[in-house]
Amino acid sequence: MSGRERIEGRAYPFGRRNVDTDVIIPAAHLKTITRAGLGQHAFETVRAEPGNVFDDPVYAGAPVLIAGDNFGCGSSREHAAWALVDMGVRVVIAPSFSDIFSGNAFKNGIAAVVLPQAAVDRLLEVACAQPVTVDLETMSVTTPLQDRFVFEMDPFRRECLLKGLDEIGLTLASEAAIAAYEAATPSLNWGRPLSLSTA
Repeated sequence: MSGRERIEGRAYPFGRRNVDTDVIIPAAHLKTITRAGLGQHAFETVRAEPGNVFDDPVYAGAPVLIAGDNFGCGSSREHAAWALVDMGVRVVIAPSFSDIFSGNAFKNGIAAVVLPQAAVDRLLEVACAQPVTVDLETMSVTTPLQDRFVFEMDPFRRECLLKGLDEIGLTLASEAAIAAYEAATPSLNWGRPLSLSTA
């Protein structure tokens, strides 16, 4: 994961509600043993629709996706987050998210930003012609048209996203403390039962 304070660029003005993980990445593509390449299959059923935003060259490589209510519902597949990352998405803005999707997104470096429906509607309108900026430091979403929407985020998740830390990175950040604990803890002989005698 790479940490970043600001994510700015064009945003996919998707806005569809109740998009489940099977829409994000169809089950037919879950057999892969690598995350690379999943982005080309993301939103496959939506891409079959004429004039969809995901095939519009204006939004190619957009780092932000503006979605509708209950985004990421359905199964718990982490592949949905992998597919979004592979297509370049670093922020999803929606009125609400599935809890499991929100957790998977965070673990893969995607900021799941919750804003009221009115703010999302405004961003959907602006994103058709203007870029969007998401600032994790100030916890705000802004546009060149002077729009500014403030969001809340769990402090731990925000810090991890800012520093680019996943679960492995968090463990490595505590490497010195772990080593000190291991050095101070006597080894146990697992080959025989421990004696509980105080004599």
